[in-house]
Amino acid sequence: MSVVIITVGLFCIGLYGVLTRRDLVAILASVEIMLGSATLLLVGLAAAGAPLGAHEGAVEATGVMVIVLAAAEAAVGLALVISVARRFKTTRVDELTEVKG
Repeated sequence: MSVVIITVGLFCIGLYGVLTRRDLVAILASVEIMLGSATLLLVGLAAAGAPLGAHEGAVEATGVMVIVLAAAEAAVGLALVISVARRFKTTRVDELTEVKG
């Protein structure tokens, strides 16, 4: 039960960061905190629910898979941030109001 409380706390911290920050890099870091809390919940509940010896390695494989997906998401997110920073010369969200095709 303590895993759930910790992950909900981490998710709320990440959500607060997404809603209050104005810099794209800080928003991306907050999204990563939210994804990390979801990973922690997934692995924690899988480890608590699996009896010893059952599905050996399934918990670790799930954790590694989610971490690899998080790394890919971070790479794509940083590439988008760099593209926006080069084009508009800023990473502030409130300054990025123009939408052109």
